[in-house]
Amino acid sequence: MRLSSRDVGDSIMPPGMIMDRTTPADAMRDMAAANPNDVRASYGLGVRGDRPLAFRIENGVKVFDLRASVINWTILPGVSVVAYAYNGQVPGPRIHIREGDRVRIDVHNELPDITSVHWHGLIVPNQMDGPAYVTQAPIEPGGSYSYAFTAVQHGTYFYHPHAKPDRTQALGLYGALVIDPSDPATEVAADHEYVVQLQEWLLREGLTFPAMPMEGGFANYFTINGKAYPATETIPMKVGETLKVRFIGTNNGMVHPMHIHGGPFQVVAIDGETLAPAQRYMADTVLVGPGQRYDVVWTARKPGKWLIHCHIPHHTANNNVETQGGGGLMAVIDVR
Repeated sequence: MRLSSRDVGDSIMPPGMIMDRTTPADAMRDMAAANPNDVRASYGLGVRGDRPLAFRIENGVKVFDLRASVINWTILPGVSVVAYAYNGQVPGPRIHIREGDRVRIDVHNELPDITSVHWHGLIVPNQMDGPAYVTQAPIEPGGSYSYAFTAVQHGTYFYHPHAKPDRTQALGLYGALVIDPSDPATEVAADHEYVVQLQEWLLREGLTFPAMPMEGGFANYFTINGKAYPATETIPMKVGETLKVRFIGTNNGMVHPMHIHGGPFQVVAIDGETLAPAQRYMADTVLVGPGQRYDVVWTARKPGKWLIHCHIPHHTANNNVETQGGGGLMAVIDVR
């Protein structure tokens, strides 16, 4: 190696990462373990992410606050990751607005890395789009930036960093952005609704590394809404009721074929765009890649416990081990 300790600091590389004379210091810092000394708060298994984000009104504008920091986040009993998080939760808080709303999101950076926020799929002014060094200067540690726009669309979207996303999004920076239509009659209705945000984690010897599809970076834990099965939520329903599931590819590296047991569902929206009735179709599995969204409506036809899960078996295990019948990207719909 041609690098010194001054080039890479106290970075710890993931086991199995291939490093040679051409490996740049930036690549090593990008793949390095999150530093436990940067943790500002710790949260147990009972604390959930995706909680609704409160707002205040200033001159007719809905104003939200996002604060990015490093936390200790529990994904399973006895299993925690060092995560980059918005407002102390993984996923970050849900921003729920209405088509036509004027909004401002004030972002505060308490991370050891630069950051920015991209509003994935939204039509916004270019300077509000989020790519660091392209449409804005990155938000430096200790800095802030305000994003302001009017919501001219409706549907399922999400937000994530566009500064070092290979590292910072993989460590937990993402959140759902749900926009209701200005005309409620155009919403595809269901009796229940559930948002599924996917994530891949790499945890080795007590250290959390950003999971990446490359040597030394492959994930060994997987979460739905920040928890791995059997710590994922159970969705209670009754026979005959309907469930709208908003699948969001908040993960960085892999395509997840998401499947629901108990019969097919109807795909009603893709990437935030509601399908016309004649365009909707029946399926039992959708391939959710990074950045993609699918809204599907599933009907509870029979009583029992029905799974929502990724159809790649490795992704339904915890560090390659099944717990109570599975792990990772699994959740239960309990129909009575």
